[in-house]
Formats: sequence, structure tokens, C-alpha cells
Amino acid sequence: MKSQEIRSKFLSFFEDKKHSIVPSAPMVLKDDPTLMFVNSGMAPFKEFFLGNAEPKNNRLADTQKCLRVSGKHNDLEEVGYDTYHHTLFEMLGNWSFGDYFKEEAIAWAWELLTRVFKIDKNILYVTVFEGDEGDNLPMDNEAYDFWKKHISEDRILKGNKKDNFWEMGDQGPCGPCSEIHVDIRSAEEKAKVDGKDLVNMDHPQVVEIWNLVFMQYNRKANGSLESLPNKHIDTGMGFERLCMVLQGVKSNYDTDVFTPIIREIETISHKDYGKDEKVDIAIRVISDHVRAVAFSIADGQLPSNTGAGYVIRRILRRAVRYGFTFLDKKEPFIYRLVDVLSEKMGKAFPELKSQKQLIQNVIKEEENSFLRTLDQGLILLNRIVDDTKSKTVSGEKAFELYDTYGFPIDLTSLILSEKGYKLDEEGFKKELQKQKERSRAASEMSTDDWTVLSEDAEQEFIGYDALEANVKITRYRKVTSKKEGDMYQMVFNLTPFYAEGGGQVGDKGYLEDSHGDVVYILDTKKENNVIIHFAKNLPKHLNETFKAVVDSKQRYRTECNHTATHLLHQALREVLGTHVEQKGSAVHSKYLRFDFSHFSKLTVDELRDVENFVNARIDGKLPLEENRNIPMEEAIAQGAMALFGEKYGDTVRAIRFGQSVELCGGTHVKNTSEIWHFKIVSEGAVAAGIRRIEAITNDAVKDFYHENNRAYFEMKDLLNNAKEPVKALQNLQDENVNLKKQIEALLKDKAKNIKGDLKSQLTDVNGIQFLAKKVDLDAAGIKDVAFELGSQFDNLFLLLGAEQNGKALLSCYISKELVESKELNAGQVVRELGKFIQGGGGGQPFFATAGGKNAGGIEEALVAAKEFVK
Repeated sequence: MKSQEIRSKFLSFFEDKKHSIVPSAPMVLKDDPTLMFVNSGMAPFKEFFLGNAEPKNNRLADTQKCLRVSGKHNDLEEVGYDTYHHTLFEMLGNWSFGDYFKEEAIAWAWELLTRVFKIDKNILYVTVFEGDEGDNLPMDNEAYDFWKKHISEDRILKGNKKDNFWEMGDQGPCGPCSEIHVDIRSAEEKAKVDGKDLVNMDHPQVVEIWNLVFMQYNRKANGSLESLPNKHIDTGMGFERLCMVLQGVKSNYDTDVFTPIIREIETISHKDYGKDEKVDIAIRVISDHVRAVAFSIADGQLPSNTGAGYVIRRILRRAVRYGFTFLDKKEPFIYRLVDVLSEKMGKAFPELKSQKQLIQNVIKEEENSFLRTLDQGLILLNRIVDDTKSKTVSGEKAFELYDTYGFPIDLTSLILSEKGYKLDEEGFKKELQKQKERSRAASEMSTDDWTVLSEDAEQEFIGYDALEANVKITRYRKVTSKKEGDMYQMVFNLTPFYAEGGGQVGDKGYLEDSHGDVVYILDTKKENNVIIHFAKNLPKHLNETFKAVVDSKQRYRTECNHTATHLLHQALREVLGTHVEQKGSAVHSKYLRFDFSHFSKLTVDELRDVENFVNARIDGKLPLEENRNIPMEEAIAQGAMALFGEKYGDTVRAIRFGQSVELCGGTHVKNTSEIWHFKIVSEGAVAAGIRRIEAITNDAVKDFYHENNRAYFEMKDLLNNAKEPVKALQNLQDENVNLKKQIEALLKDKAKNIKGDLKSQLTDVNGIQFLAKKVDLDAAGIKDVAFELGSQFDNLFLLLGAEQNGKALLSCYISKELVESKELNAGQVVRELGKFIQGGGGGQPFFATAGGKNAGGIEEALVAAKEFVK
């Protein structure tokens, strides 16, 4: 059975059981601070489990893209080495929110597996929670009894808390679970060892394929459990593992989910899968990782140096490194796999096809960048080896290479072993642990349970229409972090404060009670569909009614910038073409940032045209046309633009200014004339195929022109109030160029004279023409002299020192014949002598330079140079 048919049969089965089929949510989470990525099928539904929102249908089913590479659920280092772990995987799931519970979930799972997919019940095992004394939880006899109706009792196994009690995190909804395992070993192997003895023992052919979670408890901050008001079902079945079982193969990588990618890797690398274990691991790593990276980019997460972007970069670099080391691929090739991937999975996930060109561009650029890093790392590693006196390389140095330059530690270890060196692995682990502890300490946070003041389940946002309101605090909690210290989070029954979202920052403002006491709201965010207000302290009288006031000046400036992003998006599509798509934005009160897909730098004319287009709409005084509750299909039919990577509901909010129509939950001006003026301040590349514009509006534009005007008059003053300052500045630049040429000519003449003097001062030391001397030349002059002298001798050792602007420079030239016959190395020489000038440097064996801050040490270095030729 092909993978597409398997996915379709699963969804159809639950559709027949009155489930609504919902599309996969984007993998990158926007309003859950506890997760970077969706790492399980239930993550997009947390708001329903927490009771913060009501689903349209209490029964849902889907296939969800998941990524497990960080935090509690981290499979990254196992990927490639076994046959059933992945970074990105599909989680097939069915969900009940306060509707059916254990009996139906168990019965339907059994029906689907044994009757629809026709899996032999004699290769299946199930587990149930055995209970836990620490949590005072009994065994899940209810699930056990339901399973007895379908499967023999010798195949129902008891599992501990680790395997059979599922938790969302340290706090939140949780409950016992029942796993379904499959044994696909040969009959001979089954005769040797009973399958039930291999369940949850990491055997590659006795694996869990489906987990049925019975969500019935809430874990509090103090670790205790309380019953949830409603019981829920949360199931997750590994799509890739299910395909393995139904396609009769022994590895996920032998299913048609992966084989087309593997065949393409074989073609590109000229390596065969299945003949060499190291090659096989590399191919599995690459075929898995390209999926994770491609889906992440399609969902709007580009590789970067921080946060979720760093995770994606790390995954891609791991794939590049395996290709570099084991497939001998020294040029970009992973981007070429995107064609096969989009062809195979584009029907189920159309974003792969629509974003294919962007995905390819970004991956190719990242590959090029990391291959350059590897080249640089190899040079640095060679220097470390040259400086190592023993046969063991310091773990601290290896960590510096890993941490500063991104050079993989296992590649370091491999290269060292080839050179006959060992790595101080314990030293490396010690440095890595120190870094982890520093990182953990910086991000460590403790969150108290919510203190509930009133049971008001429905929170209303009124900030589109009002900036002030009388509100009640319904709940609060304390949050402590090293960065922010103690903070308090409050939820109101209704709020005029806009929560950060859609690129727009959260509102600031204050709460005032009837006594005149004020608490300042420092930020507003949304977490699992709840608007949370941040403050450094709580009000004194928590049960009072408060006047909540939004900072109107900041909100107004932010609204100007947000509306400008919509007009900018329209302008870019008009000026550059309809291929332009928004790829991210940041809307602050002081500026706006807009990322978009485009293949080249914008010309001066294009930037001017974009600015003029936006300002024409501002001058056109276009009114805001807002539809707050329109069906998604209707909004799209009216021309509204939906953004990739955003999660939309069945009904949406559409914002129109003239011909600009977008789906948007942010706040906007009532008329474009309020923006006053739009000015682009920068345009540049973010990644391959992604450009970024930063711009300002309103008061910030006034300040910009005021500052430019001030700088203009200062420049005129420096130019003696020239009538044509641009022409006067050009004349100065031309004059400067001519003077530079004259200086260069003088320095060359000076160098020629010095060369003659230096040649006459050479002395013979052990058959080597030696000279160590201080000269009055710059770095370029020293290099010219050294190479000219070097062309006349095949046994020259020359060390020249110079002082420039109070800093020291040392340059060493050694004839290539000496490098080979005497094993001399200019790089080692300057690194050693650089200590005298409190600096360092390097270069090639025949020519190297060092710089330092202690010019007084030059003479000592020159004296010490003779030791190298004695």
C-alpha cells in the first residue's frame, strides 16, 4: 500500500466516525513560549485541552508535521544510526475534546489497524499504565478491561510512568496512555525471543506505532495532580512507521516515503545505499534532514544564528557534514533533493510546491556558507595541530573551533585520528557542559500555578475599538527568570491591550484602581489563545475593578507602521512582480521591518518607485475597510492574501485599504492619511531569495529629515559653505585619490632603497641568509620587499618588524626550499614571536604576519628570531 493511500485511508476512517479533518498546522509555533516547534500532534490543540478555546467540532483528525530536535523530545543524534527515528515526521492523530474516551479510542484503533489496514493481530502488543505510587495513581484497569475485548491478555503489557504516562510538559494536562507496538521480526527471530520481552527495548523491528493518550489530569507547579473538568483523547501514530509495517519492509527508510530521496542521493553521490554502513548512515541522515529543513522553510522559518532558526541551521549543517565526510561531496547538493521531495509530498503538503524555489535557494546558500566554514575550520585545525606539542589535542581548543566557528566535533576527532593525534574528549565535554550550564542559567524560568480570582472562561479583546476599559483580573501568576527577575502575568475579563502577534508588538500601558494606585503594563502577549499582561508588581486590591489604559501614542505609531507594511507589500508586488510574498515582519512603534521573497537587490529606481507607490496611497486618504468575522474561503475569493506559516481559523479578519486586502489580526489606522509619510531607510539580503526592507513613518520620518538636514548643514560648513556641496565633495575625493597615488609611488621608491640596504645586511647563519630588522614600512611595503628579496635567494630567512600608530607588526619570509629541507614554518615563527608584542597571527609556511599592541616588544622579537636558524 502506497504512503499516499495509507494517509488517505486513515483520514477517511475517522471522517466516517464523525471527525472533522483539519490541515496540518505550521511547525513553527507563534504563541506558545514553551515550544519552538510543534513536536507532537497535540501541540496545535493545547488551547482546547487547557479550556482556553472551544473547537468547532469535539472530534478532529489530522496528519501533523512534527519536529523533534530540541528540549525534552530530542531525537536528532539518533537519526541515521537507527531505522525508525526522525527529526521531521508525520503524526496521524484523532482527537476528542470532552466527547468520547477510552472505550471508543481503543476500539477504533483496533478496528483501523486490524480490519482496514489488515495488520495481523498476532504481531501486535499493547501497553497500559501500571500506576505510580509517587503520584498516588492506580493502575489503568479501565483501559486494560477495554483491551481484553480485542486482544488476548498475554499481549497486554503493563508499563511504568516513563513509558505509559504522557505529559505536555512540567505543568499542564496529562494522563495515562496506551501504546500499540508491532513486531515485524522474522519467524525464526520470534521463536528465539518472545516479542513482549522486546517492547520498549529500542529494538528496530519491535516498535511503537500508535499512542493513545487519555488526558484526564492537570499537573500543577508543585508537582501534584488534579482532575480535569473534561476528559480528552489525544492519539498519535507515526506515519513513517505505519508505512514500514504496511509495505512489509524492515526500515522506515525502505518505504516509499524515503526511497525516492535515497535514489536521488545515490545518483548525485555515486554511492550505493546498502553496501557500507557509514555511507548508509550518511544517506539516511541527509534524506531525513532535507525534509525537516524544507518543511521549516516552507512554514516561514529561515536558518539563522538564534532560536528556532539556529535549530534549522544545525540540522542542515549536520546533513552537509555527513555528505562532506562520507559521500565526498565538497559542493552543494542537498538543495537538488527538493525537486524529488516536493514531487513526492506536494499533494499532501502543497506548500512544498509553492515554496520550492525559495527552499532550494535558501538551502543552496546555507550549504555554500557551511562548506566555506569547513574549509576555514580545516585551516584552523591544522594550526592547532601545529601548535600542539604532544599527540593529544586540547579539548578547550577543539571546543573553541566548535563553538566559535561551528566546526563539528566528530569531524575534528576523525581528522585528528587520520593525522595520528587524539582528542581530549573529556576536556571538550567539560567545556560543552560549562556552556550548557551558562545557557540554562540565562534562560531558566520558574512559573507558578494560576491563582484564579473569578471563573470567567471567555476573555474578550476590545482593543480594535477602545484604548480604555474597566476590567477585572480573573487570574494571575508569578514568573521568575534570571533575565527579568520576578514578573507577574495577569488575565483580564476583557482587555483593550493588543497581544503581540502577526509581527506587531504587544501594547504597553497601565492599570489604575479607585485609590489612584497605578501598575504599569510592560508587555502583552498571547499564550495558548489567552491574552496575558506583564507587570513588575501586582495591584494592591486584586478584586477591584480597574481602569485599563493603553499607551495611545505608542499604539498610534505602531498602527501607522502596521498599515504601512500592508501598503508596502502591495507596492512590492506592483513594482517587482507577483512572485513577491511576505516572509516575515516586525512592527514596532519606531520602525517597521518587512521580509519578502525576491531574487535580487532592489535598484535605486525600484526603491523610489516603491516609496512613491506607498506615499501615493497615503496621500489618497484610503479609509480602513474591516471585516472581523468572514469565512476564510470568502475572504480569499475577495482577493485577501494569506501568509505561509500562519495558522488561520474557519473565520478570519480581513483588512482592506483600497486594493490592498490581507488577512490580519493587527491594529491599523482608520485612514492612510494618518501615516503622514513613508520612508525606506535600508534594503538588504536576509537569506538566498529573501530581502528585507526597514522603513519609518510619521514622527520618525520627521526626525529622519530633521537629522539629515542638520548633517547637511554641518557638511556645508566643513566645505566652507560651498554653493554646490556635492561637487565640492567630489573634488575632495578626486584630490584624495591623486594624493594616495603619489604616496604609494613614494613608498615604492622608499621600499626599493630599503631593499638594497637590507640585502647588504644579510648574514650567513648555518648556511642560511638571515636578517631580523625593524623597518619604516607598512604591511604592503614589507611584503613587497620580502618577496623581491626572496626571488634572489633560495636560502633566505627574513624577519621584519614595524611600528604603525603605536601598534606592532612582524612579518616573516622563509624560502620554500628552507621550508622543505629545514622544516621551518613562517606561521609557527610569527605565532611564537608574536608573544613579545602581545599579539598573534599566522599565514603560510613561507610567509606569515603577526600584529600586536606592544610595539616595545619588537626588538626582543628580532633578537629571538635567530634561535630558529641556529
